[in-house]
Amino acid sequence: MEIIKIILKSGKDQSVRRYHPWIFSGAIKKIYGEPVEGDLVDVYDNKDEFLAKGHYQPGSIAVRILSFKDVIIDKDFFAGRIRSALEYRRSLGLLAPGNTNAYRLVHAEGDNLPGLIIDCYSGVAVMQMHSVGMYRVRHEIAGLLKDIMGDELKAVYDKSEGTIPFMSGVTASNGFLHGASDPVIVTENGFKFRIDWTTGQKTGFFIDQRENRKLLGEYTKGRRVLNMFGYTGGFSVYAMKDAELVHTVDSSGPAIDMADENIRLNFGDDPRHRSFKTDAFGYLNDIKDKYDLIILDPPAFAKHNNVLANALQGYKRLNIKAIEQIRPGGIIFTFSCSQVVTRENFRKSVFAAAANTGRSVRILHQVSQPPDHPVSIYHPESEYLKGLVLYVE
Repeated sequence: MEIIKIILKSGKDQSVRRYHPWIFSGAIKKIYGEPVEGDLVDVYDNKDEFLAKGHYQPGSIAVRILSFKDVIIDKDFFAGRIRSALEYRRSLGLLAPGNTNAYRLVHAEGDNLPGLIIDCYSGVAVMQMHSVGMYRVRHEIAGLLKDIMGDELKAVYDKSEGTIPFMSGVTASNGFLHGASDPVIVTENGFKFRIDWTTGQKTGFFIDQRENRKLLGEYTKGRRVLNMFGYTGGFSVYAMKDAELVHTVDSSGPAIDMADENIRLNFGDDPRHRSFKTDAFGYLNDIKDKYDLIILDPPAFAKHNNVLANALQGYKRLNIKAIEQIRPGGIIFTFSCSQVVTRENFRKSVFAAAANTGRSVRILHQVSQPPDHPVSIYHPESEYLKGLVLYVE
């Protein structure tokens, strides 16, 4: 098999030497061979010194690095990385029998496997491939999961249909690669949630908000709670423990149905909860002093830098509405899941929103994603989730 060799321009090797896992197309001086998307390539500096191995793809990010050592990328390589990811989660206590059985097993660059996401739901592993290179080895990954996890793994489902780069020409099809399973009910911090990976967003649930949902539970007692962009009602379920009332708002009918089902799973037909299928921005126009705790967890407003300015304005408008209308002494949990929005940019947007209202606003917490969504210190871009908990006088 021909080894594709990529030579970087002089001086463009510095980020690689600092272990950043992306090589941008502008850094490439010459390519020996004719790689197609997903091929393994070797990367060298301008003096022909080996730097890294990775998956090639045309576009801005030309190589996603798998190893900074000259090793063979084979089944044993991937087995080692998956075992390392599993042991890391074991050290966090996520694999121990207890009150949580939904967690992220592989978090792309955070686990040195760029392009690969694996979430586990009560014995079902749901994979999403974000690169053609990883998609090519999906069957091998599924087999390794079966070998490594043994009887605790019931099924592996590939949900890459919507995540493979659309310019690649690769047609992905969702389906089971090992075993089979109906939707499952998982437990998270003692609460129950129904997970349907076939119809739900992402892999079926937003595991990344687990610790933030837990934090929310510390502030809901006796409060009137509004959960905007509520999706399957994760925040709503935690709020229902001791809130006066909880309202879930989402523009998606199926999401609202799932939120209602998750409320029933935990609290039966409790009249404290109501859901509304409507536009979020429209709903926020007329809620003056109706709520004293508001959760703003919108979908990503920006997936690319060319729409960053518009996204930041979107976060500003959304937070202005909430800060203006929340009751005095109210609390706002506000988030951005846009990778291109930095923590500092998001904070500035929320600052601008607060200043626009003229109200006194304090930051109670600055939050991020949980440790099973690890951020490589060499790849700050993997810290995509950022949030603020605000107290509004």
